[in-house]
Amino acid sequence: MNTLESTQQVNQPSTHSSIESKSSHVIELDGVWKTYRMGDQDVNALAGVDLKIERGSFWAISGSSGSGKSTMLNLLGCLDRPTQGTYSLEGMDIASSSDDQLSDIRLKHIGFVFQNFHLIPQLTVQENIELPLFYQGIEATQASERAVSLANRVGLGDRLKHRPTELSGGQQQRVAIARALSNNPSVLLADEPTGNLDTATGDSIMALLTELHDQGKTIMMVTHEPEIAAFAEYQLTMRDGKIATILETPNRKTGVTPS
Repeated sequence: MNTLESTQQVNQPSTHSSIESKSSHVIELDGVWKTYRMGDQDVNALAGVDLKIERGSFWAISGSSGSGKSTMLNLLGCLDRPTQGTYSLEGMDIASSSDDQLSDIRLKHIGFVFQNFHLIPQLTVQENIELPLFYQGIEATQASERAVSLANRVGLGDRLKHRPTELSGGQQQRVAIARALSNNPSVLLADEPTGNLDTATGDSIMALLTELHDQGKTIMMVTHEPEIAAFAEYQLTMRDGKIATILETPNRKTGVTPS
């Protein structure tokens, strides 16, 4: 299947039960370039990317080092702007947004999950989950209730007062996922979410992400592991700053139910 054919296929309205009433694109990239000046040369990290992401879909982005996948994730996460082209997130023009506007968009519309968890060691599980809500000015009681609910959702309701150093790697990643969900983001961005975990724990994290997708969450995940990409609905491969292929995942993995 070539890129054009696969793009047309995956952009058809989704039949996923939880998003049947929301068929709009949450993300649209149109002719996106990202160019960096290195010495006396221009280097194109992204070179004319066109992509539309349906609300509630689950994507894996892969590619070799230098392919553009990290640049793509940074741009999707509003950590950077395109040099040329347009990026629309929930109808907002990211390319022309100011730094303050980008910060506000990240806070309210994007959830980040990192390979190294990036939890604050001095804070408890509950306090780590509450942190984005604090920056949004959410009232303390409401923030606490949401944090407890999310901790239960990821299977850590009995670890609310524990600190990250008292948790396993898999438990820390679940806290990070709960924190990423605290603002009810439009898109959950995961950067190698199982990279520091053993296979069994990684599968448990992927089962959790699959469950979140089944509940209607849009997920964009960067991974270099084919067995992890196999959990996503669609697999996008980058090469030389361009989309090389977009394929629907056959026999998609679902993992095991998190304990």
